[in-house]
Amino acid sequence: MTTNTAAETAVHDLPDVILSNIFAAISDTRTRNAASLVCRKWLILERSTRTSLTLRGNARDLFMVPTCFRSVTHLDLSLLSPWGHPFLSSSSSDPHFLSLHLRRSFPSVTSLTVYVRTPSTLQLLAPLWPGLSHVKLVRWHQRLPSPLGEDFAPLLEQCQSLSSLDLSSFYHYTEDLPQALEGHSHVAANLSRLNLLTRSFSEGFNAHEIRAITAACPNLKELLVACMFDPRFNGFVGDEVLLDIASNCPKLSLLHLADTSSLPDMRGNPDYDESTAEQARITAATLIEVFSGLPLLEEVVLDVCKNVIDSAPAFEVITSRCPRLKSLTLGQFHGICAAIGSQLDGIALCRRLESLSIKNSADLTDMRLIAIARGCSKLAKFEVQGCKLITGRGIGTLACLLRKTLVEVKISCCKNLDAASSLRALEPVCDRIQKLHIDCIWDSHEQAANAERRGFIFDLNELGEEAGASSQPAGFMNFYDCDEPSKKKKQKCSSDMDFSYMQSNANGFWSKSWDRLRYLSLWIGVGQLITPLVTVGLENCPNLEEIRIKVEGDCKERSKPSERAFGLSSLACYPRLSKMQLDCSDTIGNALTAPSGQMDLSLWERFYLNDIGSLSLSELDYWPPQDPDINQRSLTLPSAGLLAECVTLRKLFIHGTAHEHFMMFLLRIPNLRDVQLREDYYPAPENDMSTEMRVGSCSRFEDALNSRLILD
Repeated sequence: MTTNTAAETAVHDLPDVILSNIFAAISDTRTRNAASLVCRKWLILERSTRTSLTLRGNARDLFMVPTCFRSVTHLDLSLLSPWGHPFLSSSSSDPHFLSLHLRRSFPSVTSLTVYVRTPSTLQLLAPLWPGLSHVKLVRWHQRLPSPLGEDFAPLLEQCQSLSSLDLSSFYHYTEDLPQALEGHSHVAANLSRLNLLTRSFSEGFNAHEIRAITAACPNLKELLVACMFDPRFNGFVGDEVLLDIASNCPKLSLLHLADTSSLPDMRGNPDYDESTAEQARITAATLIEVFSGLPLLEEVVLDVCKNVIDSAPAFEVITSRCPRLKSLTLGQFHGICAAIGSQLDGIALCRRLESLSIKNSADLTDMRLIAIARGCSKLAKFEVQGCKLITGRGIGTLACLLRKTLVEVKISCCKNLDAASSLRALEPVCDRIQKLHIDCIWDSHEQAANAERRGFIFDLNELGEEAGASSQPAGFMNFYDCDEPSKKKKQKCSSDMDFSYMQSNANGFWSKSWDRLRYLSLWIGVGQLITPLVTVGLENCPNLEEIRIKVEGDCKERSKPSERAFGLSSLACYPRLSKMQLDCSDTIGNALTAPSGQMDLSLWERFYLNDIGSLSLSELDYWPPQDPDINQRSLTLPSAGLLAECVTLRKLFIHGTAHEHFMMFLLRIPNLRDVQLREDYYPAPENDMSTEMRVGSCSRFEDALNSRLILD
C-alpha cells in the first residue's frame, strides 16, 4: 500500500535556509509584499531577507516604523511626505527620538538617500550610521546662507568609510565641495565614486575646482562632473584640466564630463549650425594622452557642447590604450571617422564597444554611420542625436549590420529622420529592440512612403565589394528595392534577415511585430497629436509595458488645437501598457490668464490628459506644464478631474504642486495606494501658497487615502 505524500508537501515545508535564499533572490517589491501575506513564517523570512527599502509615509508617523527590517542595507528617506520638508522637524515628536528610532529600526544601513533641505538633517542622521559607504543627497530648494562646506561637514566628519557620494540631485555651491574635501582628506582619499552632474547648476564646476576635487580624491574609480567647456568663460575646461584628471585619478573606470547646457532634457534645434559655434580647447593629441593615462576606463562620456574637430586619431588608439572600454558618448565631436574606401578608421576601430552615443556631429554621414556599424559589431545600444546629414538608409543599413546585437536605440533631433522614416529604418531589428526613443514628427508621411519604394538600405554596390564582404552575404541589402518583397528577393536574403513575416499595413508601410519592445520613449512638439504613432509602424507591440512622452514647446502664441484631445486613447492598442511618464514640464505658457484667442495652461492640460482614463495604467508620473515667469508648476482643476478617471491607478506621482481640494478628486480611484507631490525642479518654491504643499494639506489627504479599504 502506498500513500501520495507529494500531494501533501507544500512550499513552506522547505528548510528555512532554502526559503531564505529564495526570498533573497526576489527583487520586485510588490512580489515580496504579496509573499509576506501568505503566512507568518513567510512574513518573518521576507522581512529578515529584505535589503532595500524606500519609505514613502508621512514624516509625522516615523515613530511607527517597525523594527523587523534588520537586514536593510539600502534605505531611501528622500520620498517621505510632505516631500521636500525637513522630515525630522515635520513632526511634534523630538527629532533626537526619531533619529534614534531610525537607528534602532535599521541597524545595518550602509547606503542612504535623503532629502537635505537644511544642514541639521545630516547633523542628526550622520552619527546614526557611521559605517555608511554610499550617500545620495537630494535638494531642489535654494541653499540657505551658511559657511562654505557646512552642508557636507557632518557627513565627512562622521562617516569615515564613505566611498560613494551622489550629488546629482542636490543643489549647492560649487565652492562648497572642494573646501569640504580638502578639510577631510582621509575621507576624500577613500572615495571611489563621485557624481556631480547637478542639473540645477548654471555654470558647473570650473577648472580650479575640478583640479582640487581630483587632487583630494586620488582613488576615484567613477567621476561624473557638470562643467563649462566654453573658452569665453574664466575657468573653462580644456586640455590642461583633462590631463590633470588623468594624472590625479589614474584608477578611473568611468569618466563623465558634461557641459551644463547638455544636462536639461530638451531636444534642441535640428537646424542648428555647428560650424558657427565656438571651438572647444580640446585636441586629439590631448585625448590620446588622457586615454593613455587611464587604462582602466570602461565608460567615457564627453558631452562638450563646443566643437571638437579632427578627433579620429584619438579614437584609433583608444582600443589599445583602454582595452576595457565598452561605452562611449560623444557630444559635438566632428571627424570621428572618415569612411574613405573600405579601410576602417577613427571610432570604427573601437571593436569592443557595446554602447555608443553620438550627439551633434556635423559631419556624420550615412557612409560613416555604416563604417561604424561594420567596425563596432558588438553594439547593443546605439544613440544618435542632432546629426543633420544621416538618413533612413544609413540607419537601416546599420540596423542590418547590427541585427544580432542591437537591443536599444535612440534617434532624436535628426533633420532627415521623422517618426515614420526612423521606424521604417529599424524594421530589420524591430523583433529584437527592447528600448526605443524616436521623435514624433509627422511632416513626411508621403516622403517616407516614397523612400520605402526606392529603398531604405544601401545596396552593396554603393558600399564597395570589400565593405560588403566584411559584413553580410551579397544581396541582403537589395531587399527594399521593390514595391513589394517578392519571393525571389526573400530567397536572396541571409538566414539572419528573414522578412517573410512582414506585412503591409493600411498606410502602405511594411511592418512587423515589435515582440521584445518593453520601453518606448517619445518626444513631441506642443500642439501636435500622438494619434499617428500607431499608423506608421508601431501598431503591434504586444509586450510594451512602459511609455515616456516628453511634450516640449512654447504655447503662448499658439491658438486652440483643432482636436479636443492629444490622442492618448490611441495607446490602448498596447495590451500590456501599465506605466506612463507624461512630461509636460517644458511646455510653457500662461498659468493664470491668456490673451484673447490663446489658451491658458489649464486648457492645455485638459488637451493632453483627455481620454487618459481609457488606458489601463497602474503607475503614472505626471509633470504639469509651467509658467516660468511665476515659477509655478501646479495641477489645475481640469487635470485633477481627468486623472481621477484613471480607475486602475495604484501609484501617482505629480511632479509639481496641487491645491488640497483638487487632490481630493483622486480619492475616486478605487485602488490608488501611493500618491505624492514633488517639487523636483530648481528652484523649488520656498513659500507654500494657499493649500499647495502645506504640511496640513498633505496630511489630511493621506489620512483620507489610507482610511479606505483597498482590495489587493
